[in-house]
Formats: sequence, structure tokens, C-alpha cells
Amino acid sequence: MKPPRSMADLWRSLGPRVLPFADAATTELPLSRLLRLSLFQVSVGIGLVLLNGTLNRVMIIELGIPATLVAGMAALPVLFAPMRALVGFKSDNHRSVLGWRRVPYIWIGTLIQFGGLAILPFALLVLSKGDEAPPFVGPAAAAMAFFMVGVGLHTAQTAGVALATDLAPEASRPRVVALLYVMLLVGMLVSSLTVGMLLEDFNPIRLIKIVQGAAAAVMILNLLALWKQEARGTGTPAPEEARPRFLDSYREFMRGGPAARLLVAVGLGAAGFNMQDILLEPYGGEILKLSVAGTTALTAVMAAGTLCGLFVAARWLQRGRDSNHLAALGALVGIGGFSGVIFSGPLDSLPLFLAGILCIGLGGGWFSVGTLTSSMALSTAGQSGLAIGAWGAVQATMVGLGVASGGFLRDLVSSAAVAGALGPGLNTSAIGYSFVYLLEVAFLFCTLVALGPLVRPGARAIHPTTQFGLAEFPT
Repeated sequence: MKPPRSMADLWRSLGPRVLPFADAATTELPLSRLLRLSLFQVSVGIGLVLLNGTLNRVMIIELGIPATLVAGMAALPVLFAPMRALVGFKSDNHRSVLGWRRVPYIWIGTLIQFGGLAILPFALLVLSKGDEAPPFVGPAAAAMAFFMVGVGLHTAQTAGVALATDLAPEASRPRVVALLYVMLLVGMLVSSLTVGMLLEDFNPIRLIKIVQGAAAAVMILNLLALWKQEARGTGTPAPEEARPRFLDSYREFMRGGPAARLLVAVGLGAAGFNMQDILLEPYGGEILKLSVAGTTALTAVMAAGTLCGLFVAARWLQRGRDSNHLAALGALVGIGGFSGVIFSGPLDSLPLFLAGILCIGLGGGWFSVGTLTSSMALSTAGQSGLAIGAWGAVQATMVGLGVASGGFLRDLVSSAAVAGALGPGLNTSAIGYSFVYLLEVAFLFCTLVALGPLVRPGARAIHPTTQFGLAEFPT
């Protein structure tokens, strides 16, 4: 074999075999354009970190805002999640005078997210120290800011992933989707480290600068992502073409039973895998006596399991295996993972706890990829936005409800156990955690029941032509 003549030739020869996602590029969608398009996922990661991580801690510790009020604010974006199906449908059928379908929705979502982040730090300061303002001003302003950021995130992400699906040839969508999901993780990782470092010495002025700097970063990243991506004319239908109605399209998508059963499984599985979202780190610290650094590393273990699950799923689906079977295997692995977490406390076994977390991440990745691929295969031509939106609406709604109910149930059961209401053998706070984990196992068993008819021998294949669909991965 003739050696490469230059370093560029060497990278070019190694790319498809070694470099991650190098083979996602095609003639229609070169790697530079694909990477630029994926910047909208980085902006989504910035918003998610601020809403679900950094600002929650700042509001409770530095600003002294009651935790109940903080939890209510963080849950507000979930209220818009059911509208993702409508957003996806509208972007499928939008009639822009400029000839675009997806770009107007991505841009509107960007503007709404920018506006929410721009007013958010001032709203929080009024909420925490607004002695001269009427009592309702602070909570109302903070609620509006959180809701605006959530609406912007859901809108821009749904239309953005649909645009990536439109641009990518069908054969390359598996790698495109994987790249988009990894870019979301990169955005969350980089922004969490950056914001955490900048807020190490907290003061109100620095909070304003950081959050408004994040707003500017969201605007710039999405502008770069959208520049010359969607061709003009793709959103202008013929004058005589009738505009479809959302309910008609949704009924068509749900017709025949598999879609409804699949979305039920998505909801049950999303709740089953995510009720523990805010409990694993407290469980590790309170029950297994891990340090702060040790509990922080649990997120990395979970993410490692998820990424491993994504890459294994890619190979599984590219070989033509059933996506519903993959989702069912993910639920089974998740049941094993939660069982390991439950028994790690009584056995005081850190290795069992870590293995359980790894299995939860792995199973969650398989389940998400499998159900999303099946959902995309059920959509008709030109309706990818509706399929992505329906999957994202059910998934995001149940994740939000699962996280909120998980924390509530843990507090309720732990309080009853410590007070002795459950008997002398169940008088520890660990019972609250175990109750939630057992409930998640029950949800995952129900998920298997919902998926069963879709994977039984002789069931109609619902993805005869599609491969691994991570390029449509919305969250």
C-alpha cells in the first residue's frame, strides 16, 4: 500500500475508520456544513444546563429562594412539551414567503429563548430581593423567563432536528443523528464547566453577565447553524395544494394501532428511566457515604453507559434488526440496573451501585434509540417533523412528570419511614429511595407489556427501509 503523501492524506484515509462521525459527511451534506448545523444542539445544551442545573443551585443557595418555588419554575418548560408534535407538524407544512419550512421555526425558537435568558437574571434578583416591588412581580417575571426559555428550546430543537433529517441522505442519517446527540452532550458539558467556573465567586452583577452572555451565545450559535442550510423554495407549495389539518395528520399517524401503542411505551419507559434523575447522587451520598466528588462522577458513569448504548444500537439497527426488540432489551437492562442500585444499599456495595448506574444509562440509550427509530418509520413522506414532535412531546412530558413525582415520593415515603409509620424494620431514609426505584422497575415491566405485541413473531415490521435513526434524536 502506497504511504500517504501528506498529513492531510493521512487524516483523510483514517477518517472513516477512526475519527468519530467522519463518515457522516456526504456530497449533499459535507462535514463542515454538518458540524455547523449541529451548533443548534450546543445552544440547546447551554439552555438545559442553566435551567436544570446551575440556576437551580444559585436560586436556592445564593439567592435564598424556597426550593418549592425553584422546583415549580424548573417544571414550567415541561408545560410546552406536549406542543412539540404541533411544532413539528407546522414546520412540515409551513408556507413561508421566502420559501422556507424549518428556518422560521428555528429562528422563532431562538428569539424566544434569547428573550427568556435576557430577562432571567433580573427576574431572579427581583424575586430574591424585590422589597420595593409588589410581591407578585418577582415570581411572575421569573416564571415568564423560565417558560420562554423552555418554549424556545423545544421549538428550535424540534424544527432543527427535522431540518437535519431533511438535509441528510437516508443512508447517512444514523451517523448524522449520533453526531447531533453528541453535540448536545458537548454543549452541556462545556457550558456546565464554564458557568460553574465563572460563578465560583458569586455576585449579582456576575450572574447578569453570565446569563446574558449565554443568551448572546445562543443567538450567535443558531445564526451560524442556520446560515445557508435550508434551500429557498422548499417551503412554498403549489397554489392549488390544500393545507393539511393537524388533527387529520395526527390521526393518520396514529392509525392502525402501532403508533399509539408505541407512544404509550415511550411514556412509560421515559418515566421508568427518569424518575431517579435527581435521586442517584443523593442516594450515593446519603446511603453509600460518597463524597461530593464521588457523587458528581456518577453523572459521567451514566453518560458513559448512554453513549455505549448509542453506539451498540447503531450497529444493531444497521444490521437490519428490529428496533422494537432493541427498545425491549433496553427496558430489561434498565430493570437489571435498578435492581443493582436497590441492593447496593443493604449490601453496602459501591461496585454494584456503579454497575447498576451503567446499566441504567445503557438501557436508557437502547430504549430511546429503538422507540425513536420505530416512530420515524411510522411517519409518511414529508411528515418527519410530526413524528419527531410526537416522540419528543411524550418523552419530554413524562420525563418532567417523572422527575417531579420521583422527588415528591421519595420525601413522602422517607418521612413516613423515619417516623416509624412503616414499622420497625423499615425506619430508614433509604426506604424512600428504594420505593421510587421499585416503582421505576414496575414502569419498565409495563413498558415491556406495551411493546410486546410490536415485537412478537409475525408482527408487522415498522421500519423496513430505515436504519439507525439517531439523526432524528430530539433530546
